[in-house]
Amino acid sequence: MEHYKPRGISDRIAWLFTKTMRFFADTFFQKRYGHRAVVLETVAGVPGMVAGMWTHLTSLRKMQTGYGPKIRTLLSEAENERMHLMTFIEIAKPNAFERLLVLIAQAIFWNLFFVIYVFFPRTAHRIVGYFEEEAVYSYTEYLREIDTGKIPNTPAPQIAIDYWKLSQDATLRDVVIAVREDEAKHRDVNHQFADEYDHI
Repeated sequence: MEHYKPRGISDRIAWLFTKTMRFFADTFFQKRYGHRAVVLETVAGVPGMVAGMWTHLTSLRKMQTGYGPKIRTLLSEAENERMHLMTFIEIAKPNAFERLLVLIAQAIFWNLFFVIYVFFPRTAHRIVGYFEEEAVYSYTEYLREIDTGKIPNTPAPQIAIDYWKLSQDATLRDVVIAVREDEAKHRDVNHQFADEYDHI
């Protein structure tokens, strides 16, 4: 799945929200992809945790089984995004201002996404699907900058080598490819979750 074409008002709202966020990210970070990744991966780690937590609580409230696979998928996604962040902290070495920006972005987005997920879960998953589409595009641009020599292809940090089981001589390019593959999986899973609400 490359791009999910919006269908209906819910999808269009999700698409517009995503494009608005992309505009601000492009404006603020431009081609500073490592620093962009630090802030955006902080935000990206929120939806899986919010959705996993709420789905867990839904299962408890309804006293029903069957939610386990979805909960595990969402929490695994949150953990995966956290590891993206830990990796890019090693690569980009964010300064004090960027660390403050991370705290602000997380505080705002956690509360906003929680409200969206509770009342409009289909839209919330579609937003994440579109976020991940944009992440795939951004990491593809990042790769292009590395391949053209505009960004040095430095050695991969050890945390990335251990997490993705890369070779000891792995480089930044290998890390970006691994992260992009993760984002593509999250894209497809969240679009699928959104589609499932059409059959409830």
